[in-house]
Amino acid sequence: MPDPGPAQVDFWFDPVCPYTWLTSRWLAEVTKVRPVTVRWRVMSLQVLNEGLEVNPEDPDGEWGEYLWAPARLCAVVGERHGSDALGRYLAALGVRLHERGEWTALADALADAGLPAHLADAAWDERHDAAVRASHAEAVALVGEGVGTPVTALRDAGPYGRTAAFFGPVVSPAPAGEAAGRLWDGLTALAAVPGFCELKRTRTEEPDFTREV
Repeated sequence: MPDPGPAQVDFWFDPVCPYTWLTSRWLAEVTKVRPVTVRWRVMSLQVLNEGLEVNPEDPDGEWGEYLWAPARLCAVVGERHGSDALGRYLAALGVRLHERGEWTALADALADAGLPAHLADAAWDERHDAAVRASHAEAVALVGEGVGTPVTALRDAGPYGRTAAFFGPVVSPAPAGEAAGRLWDGLTALAAVPGFCELKRTRTEEPDFTREV
């Protein structure tokens, strides 16, 4: 039987979500210990939250602009420089946002990822909202309404040759090394079951950015 090659994974994320950041670090670890390649994609908490009650102290939508800006910039990075560049940018941006608390570091993270500084202008340009919405819609089409970020899609999962997509996995802290690989093995086992749709428990602690070894 021919070698099927690396598993293909699409990973949709909103970079402002701390749990999504942790899942992305787990998936980056998986690529080191399992034959997996990742296509990094963008989704949006702002789009997810449309139509829901807004913060009464923020009626003008400043929170919404805060949510839009990083997603727009990620969408432009992916469009112009490809998935690998978007993965580098997410890695750099997440360290600054979630591990260092540098919430004005969109442009600095571009430099960290070796990307052109002028891309930062896209963060405040509403013309890029359509690209964010289109990518977001692809994720929702796979998992349905009422889920969040991230979305992980395994292409040609298991013996059924189908795409299996899930919200999550949500994990804190992010497993590293072979522990990351074992979680991946479990996810692929679930993906191979056509009727599987949900496994969940309530989060009881804040996200833990401790790097496991």
